[in-house]
Amino acid sequence: MDFMRLDRPVIMGILNVTPDSFSDGGLFLDDRSAVSHALRMAEEGADIIDVGGESTRPGSKRVDAEEQKRRVLPIIEEIRKELPADVVISIDTTLSEVAEAALDAGAGMINDISAGRDDPEILTLAAERRCSLVLMHMQGTPATMQDNPVYTDVVGEIREFLLERAKASEAMGVSRENIIIDPGIGFGKTTEHNLEIIAGLKSFVETGYSVLLGASRKRFMGSVCGNTAPRELVGATCATTVIGVCAGVRFFRVHDVRANRQAADIASFVINLEADPNRTIFLRILPPIYL
Repeated sequence: MDFMRLDRPVIMGILNVTPDSFSDGGLFLDDRSAVSHALRMAEEGADIIDVGGESTRPGSKRVDAEEQKRRVLPIIEEIRKELPADVVISIDTTLSEVAEAALDAGAGMINDISAGRDDPEILTLAAERRCSLVLMHMQGTPATMQDNPVYTDVVGEIREFLLERAKASEAMGVSRENIIIDPGIGFGKTTEHNLEIIAGLKSFVETGYSVLLGASRKRFMGSVCGNTAPRELVGATCATTVIGVCAGVRFFRVHDVRANRQAADIASFVINLEADPNRTIFLRILPPIYL
């Protein structure tokens, strides 16, 4: 899909087929429940379903390629049969072997939290398949990233890292329009770092690359809201989505698709309305009774 042709923010629904992900681990281990959840997210407005077979929560251990493939391939094959053709499947992995098998099974996008550092062949694969590629920033590894993250200029340092990884991807043949950068909320960052990143989202948008925000249900918001239970942070997540839309972010990776679809669409509508002095947007969206 040419995401840039969409006239609304792009919502990526999270489908973790893992026993230990931080918010939904163990919920979608059997094929039918995973497929049903993917279809539900598509009905709620997801443009992308992001399928992952390895938890990357703080302190998690790595999962080898064979186990990742065992977890994700049957799901990808089945949901590709049942999803609408315009809903893209993304594979959340850092390993080219897993990504290649997923693309063969029906995925059309790669989401790599290591930005091609774990397995540089993933960049070559993305170039050969001409698929979208998410490059994320992470300080350390999932096992160590929250031990003591330190930055002098968190936004500036992450921006420079992502620019370097984007240029490395282009050098391997990935087209610029297929590159999406992700500042990596929660991946080697303190609460203060995460909030600074969200306040500085426009700096990432100004690079000219598409930007993805993945703040969904993350614990740092709980220190502001006074509630650290992930499933109680839907409203907080929607707030970050609205901030992201206002900053020009195009992609949002979320657990709660319906709520974030609504938040993103309203924010986008208002921004477009402000830029449309003739209010022609009303003619496209509102029924005649309201005009």
